[in-house]
Amino acid sequence: MLKIDRRGLVFIIVNIFSCSATAFSASNPSLDLEKIVVSKADNHIFNSYFLKDSDLKASPFNSPIEALNLSCVDLEGRAPKDGIQTDFSLRGSNFQGVLMLIDGQRINDPQTGHFNSDIPITSEDIERIKVLPGIGSSLFGPDAIGGAIDIIRKKPKERRIILEAGYGQYKTWGGLLSVTEKIDDLGLRLSLENRESNGFHEDTDFKKFTASLSSSLDIPDGEFNFDLGYQEKEFGAFDFYTPGSNYPSKEWTKTWLLNTGMDLEKQGFLIKPGFLWRRHYDKFMLDKTFVRSRYLAHHRTDVYTPNIYFQKELAYIGKLGLGLEYGYEEIDSTTLNRHTRGHKSIFMDTSRDFNGQLSSGLSFRLDDFDGFGKVCTGSANFRYRLDEKNSLQLAISRSTRIPSFTELYYTDPTTIGDSGLSAESAVNYQAGYDYKKEAVSLGALFFFRQENDLIDWIKRASSQAKWQAENITDDDVLGIESYFRLKMNNYIDLDCNYAYIDKLIDNQGFLYKYGPNYIKHLASGTLVFNLPFGVETVGFTYKKKPGRPGWFLLDAHLAYKINKNAQVFLNSTNLLNVGYEEIVGIPQPGRWVEGGLRLDW
Repeated sequence: MLKIDRRGLVFIIVNIFSCSATAFSASNPSLDLEKIVVSKADNHIFNSYFLKDSDLKASPFNSPIEALNLSCVDLEGRAPKDGIQTDFSLRGSNFQGVLMLIDGQRINDPQTGHFNSDIPITSEDIERIKVLPGIGSSLFGPDAIGGAIDIIRKKPKERRIILEAGYGQYKTWGGLLSVTEKIDDLGLRLSLENRESNGFHEDTDFKKFTASLSSSLDIPDGEFNFDLGYQEKEFGAFDFYTPGSNYPSKEWTKTWLLNTGMDLEKQGFLIKPGFLWRRHYDKFMLDKTFVRSRYLAHHRTDVYTPNIYFQKELAYIGKLGLGLEYGYEEIDSTTLNRHTRGHKSIFMDTSRDFNGQLSSGLSFRLDDFDGFGKVCTGSANFRYRLDEKNSLQLAISRSTRIPSFTELYYTDPTTIGDSGLSAESAVNYQAGYDYKKEAVSLGALFFFRQENDLIDWIKRASSQAKWQAENITDDDVLGIESYFRLKMNNYIDLDCNYAYIDKLIDNQGFLYKYGPNYIKHLASGTLVFNLPFGVETVGFTYKKKPGRPGWFLLDAHLAYKINKNAQVFLNSTNLLNVGYEEIVGIPQPGRWVEGGLRLDW
């Protein structure tokens, strides 16, 4: 297996960028071409959900992670607020089975999916969030068993200053400053945000600081982007990993993220070299009441991903793309020890629109994983337009996921991993219908997923002392997703989603730590009032898990414009003060109200 050290990684990055620059050096620098944004997902995925920048600002939530509650994503929150620690689930997947992306680049944490919400970005840095249920790993790499979530950064295009401050219950306060400057061909944005709270009961306090720097430089035939983010969190972790045991735990995390690359076009030929680096620190104390805790763990992970993507539109074939990628992951841990692994990837994709009636997208990917061998994934999507309003879609995709370092090497008094685990795989089938008119759009989609070698923490008998990570028998997941959008008039918009999921688990008498925790019914919606004095939003979420009563949450965002540059706002979550638990044994907060002032000029 090819081994590449950090100097080798630097060599790869330098060569990728130098080759790209050489390939386009013959272009006329006086040409002022429009900027190109290439997105593989746009070519292949027909069923997707979007949260735009305006949706995030009008939501009742203080973080873009929490705002996903109003989509088809099932968020399992451990911490009470601000997405401090949140697990993602799509179509009944467990928390490891959702692929997290920034601008199409994979950012999943190799230690555990519990840290996938540690994303150093503020709401002011986001143009939109795309939720892609059922997407295959052939597009962006492993982990997309249930689907993917792609956070698209906002380009710094114009001078702008945003200042926001708020205060609420439980001594919760926050402040945000975002400054954007545009100087000739160079755009820069610096965003700083701090959030703190005492929490709604003991050991639910938190502090979160986020800094994000984005830059975009217009160059001949395209643009060069450089983004850097840093985030640190400190929070009470009441029973986060031991539900029902009443451990007063404490956790600290730090995340660095660098994402850089170029978007270039010449005579219909597109090229995108890029590089991503993510470093994550985690410190966890099981019982903070002891001066020297026996279970104090330190972890550091690094992920390096140089890649390059080419695309050309060809007659009879349509858009044809080719990508090369190398991924390198390492962990240095007091409990997991030190481990490294890498993978090499090559992938191809093509999309075509046949006379505006039939559209297709095909992709194929070959990954060679250290310790897990070669894995093939692929996808095929077809949309047939019956007329201007009605369309049908069919899709099939294959996904894969290699075990996390925790699943492979973790051990404590209640849990033990298995270094001999195999990679997961899943095949997803779906068929759907869409209707779109000027003011109304709706659709429904049926999906069926076959899961193989799914990894979960199980006990073969209640007397077994430890939860053991194992590749359990194959499972089937089936369900329905639907949506309804209505623009009632110039002032009122309605947006609703509903999903039904049935997971056919052959448990063979095993006890599952995570398996039965999926959502069976998930309904969400927003009613938005675009009034002359501000945007008012009412949102709701209903969740029902197997063997547990469902719960209904109502949230609201109220805003009043003082003038064109200033507004006051009031956010309230769980207005009905419902008692509920996303994860059994970890209580969630009741009604929580915050208010503040926003300046934008």
